[in-house]
Order: sequence, then C-alpha cells, then structure tokens
Amino acid sequence: MRQADIGVIGLSVMGRNLARNIADKGYDVSVFNRTAEKTREFVDLQPDESIIPSYTIENFISSLKSPKKILLMVQAGKAVDEVISQLLPFLQKGDSIIDGGNAHYKDTTRRFHDLQEKGILFLGVGISGGEEGARRGPSIMAGGDKMAWDIVKEIFLAISAKFNGIPCAAYLGTEGAGHFVKMVHNGIEYADMQLIAESYDLMKRGLQLPNETIGEFFRQWNQRKNQSYLLEITAKILSVKEGNTSFVDNILDVAAHKGTGRWVVEEAIVENIPLFVLSHALFSRFLSLLKTERTQANKVLTGPLCLFSGDKQYFVDQMEKAIYAAKIIAYAEGFYLLQVLSNQKQWNIPLEQVALIWRAGCIIRSRFLEDIHHAFLKNPALHNLLFDDFFSQEFIPNQSALRLMIQQGISLGIPLPCLCSALSYFDGYRSGILPANLIQAQRDFFGAHTFERIDRPRGEFFHHSWEEKEQ
Repeated sequence: MRQADIGVIGLSVMGRNLARNIADKGYDVSVFNRTAEKTREFVDLQPDESIIPSYTIENFISSLKSPKKILLMVQAGKAVDEVISQLLPFLQKGDSIIDGGNAHYKDTTRRFHDLQEKGILFLGVGISGGEEGARRGPSIMAGGDKMAWDIVKEIFLAISAKFNGIPCAAYLGTEGAGHFVKMVHNGIEYADMQLIAESYDLMKRGLQLPNETIGEFFRQWNQRKNQSYLLEITAKILSVKEGNTSFVDNILDVAAHKGTGRWVVEEAIVENIPLFVLSHALFSRFLSLLKTERTQANKVLTGPLCLFSGDKQYFVDQMEKAIYAAKIIAYAEGFYLLQVLSNQKQWNIPLEQVALIWRAGCIIRSRFLEDIHHAFLKNPALHNLLFDDFFSQEFIPNQSALRLMIQQGISLGIPLPCLCSALSYFDGYRSGILPANLIQAQRDFFGAHTFERIDRPRGEFFHHSWEEKEQ
C-alpha cells in the first residue's frame, strides 16, 4: 500500500486547503475527518492520486510513512486533546504531532511536555493567511520540539508563502513559542483593522464622503507607506455594491472575535505590559456588541453638533500620516510583548525572523514589516521599536497629523479609541515624569501600601503618616 509523507486530521476549510497545498507541492497526503462523509466529499470533489483518504484512525496511522507526521487541523481546545488521546495508542517514539489550529500557547506548552514524556515529538504551529493562504501559501510560525521541525521543515517551507523567494515559515522556539507568536500576530491584526475602521469612520461620518471615494483614498494609501493586505481588501470591500447601495452599509455594525485578541490583552495584564492600542482594538469590538444599548443611547445622548469645515483633501492627507504613526505604536506594543515573554520563558524568539515570515502569506502582511525586519536584524536586543532610528524619525514628524486627527474626531464626536490610545502611549512612554507619584501617595494614604522616594535607591519602601501630618 502506498504510504503518505504526512497526514492531516480535520477537513474544514483550513485543513482541506492545506492538504491540497501539500499535495500540489509533490507530497502524498493522508486525510482523515471524524465525520467520514466529509472525507468522502473532499476526495470526490477534486480527485487527486496524492491524497489518500482514511476512514478510521487505525487505517490513517498505517497509511503514513515512519516516523509519522500528523497535522491536526481541528478546533482549538478539548478537541485537540481528544484527538491526541485517540492517536497515542498507535504512535511510536519519534513520531510527530503538529497542532496547526489557533491553540492558546499555554495549552501547547502543556501538550509539548506531556508528549515529550511519552517520546512523541510535538509542534504548535501558528498558520496565518485564512482560506486563500492555506491553499496558496500561508505564513507558518512553528514552536515546540526542534527535532519535529527538522523532520517536517521541508514540507512547511514548500507550502509556505514566499517573499522575494524566501519562505515565510520558521522555527521560533521551544514549547508554545509558535502559537504565542501567532497570538500576538492576531492582536496586532485587531489593531490594524480598528485603525483602518477609525479612518473610514472619520471620512464617512466626519467628512461626509461616499464609500467609493474612501475606497479610492485607501487604494492610494496602499501604494505608499501604509501598503498592506488589510488596506488592499478594504479598498475592494468599499467598491462592492448591492443594487444601488454600497454592500458594506448593509452589514450590521457588530464585530465578533474568536479569542486570540483577548488572550493577548489577558497576557499583557498578567505581565504588567502596557498595550494601549491592542487592548482598545479589542474593547472596541466589545462596545460594538452592545448594539441594542447603543441604539437606545443614540436616541437620548447627544454629542457635538458641529460639522467639518476645511480642506477635505488636506485632512485626508494628514489622516494617512496619522494612521501610519499609530501603526508604528501598535507594532511596537506587539513586538515588545513578544520580547518580554520570549526573554522570560527563555524561548529566544528571533524577532527579525518573525517580521520576515510575516511579510507574505499572513493577514498583517505589509511593506511596513520589511522595516521592522531590518530594525531587529540591526539590533536583535532592540527593546522598543521607538528606540530604532528609523521608526523614531518616522513617528516624530507624523505625530502632528495624529494629534490633528484626534482633535478633529473629538470636535465631531467620532470615537477614535486606537488613534487616541496610540498618542497616549507615545506621550506616556516619552514622559520622564508621570502622575503615578500622586496615585502611590493615595494608595499609601488609604491602604499603607508604601512608596519609593526620588532621593533614595530603588527598592527601598516607605510609609507616611498622612493623617498626623495633616493635623
């Protein structure tokens, strides 16, 4: 019986497209789905000699060459553990399990250690690019057992997206490093999308521009510094009509999320890391969910009544600069989180490599990432993108445009949570003195939480008898 080079379990959109991608690259692929009908449907739809269907776990395992390589494309969470438990009785030491779903990196770390004890190699692989990326070439972020990566590396490099001929796939560290990087990618993705949405809102409600005109501005921006996949598809979205109406105007203003953006914010909270822009991108989705309440509030709560008066073209030109400046902050936050956790967990994630494999295939792919790649290539220990000469020199002259957009949005009553957050982060980060001394005095007053003094070494703590001094 012919044996496959790799097996894929889970034939939903991502699983079946990855299977076909692998087959296209000259590898034999065994496929299995817990619902046999889905497997039959998949192989009947586009017959391919390189794709071998299996209808039981036993047959699936026996259809694979040794050491066996199994890619799981099932729903994150309990389903992954259940499939692993079904596979274990048929696996031998040295076989590899690869989780290609959006698993939480802590679950991946747990599975890595559990399987390591059993002699099974485990990879947690972040795969970005959606349906089309899976089919034609995604960005692949691998973490876990380095030996497993060496075994499947050839296949993953072959199926990945390419940027100037360079594969957008890499091993990024042990344990849950790969899924952690994918998690941060998704947090940045939330911010990118929200920033574009805020600029759209400013142009639509603030400048009273039609969607077609806004889309044309986005197309123009996409030819310059703000070039990105998300901007590209937004321009396309705004050109689509349903009858005489712009299609996007018929979509309810409620944005969902699948969890990865929330995980990023939760991680930042646990680690005391300021994520101004990324967190507000998530909270903006939460606010959108309150559609019924917002509709009621719209009837009773009034904002400013002023209309925009000025040069619209000039304003749009400034908006382009403002979005670029805010994007620098969003990515600075994301890469800062990557660096802190990588150092803490001793993963040694190569940040220049992360930027490199995000340049094609993934949802946040953009020209911007080439500059980030060069920044970390020049200084792998770069603490914050704002300390890189290129990015500081890019942000500083564009901050005036960011301030102008925020002022205009406030005057028009248009919410700009991520634009405002980006500027607040910058102004706070560059402040040698913040009002936290007053907060600490308040904490000491009501709770004796103590404080440090500016005239004493860091690490020495003091308590003041505030009530006695007041008398």
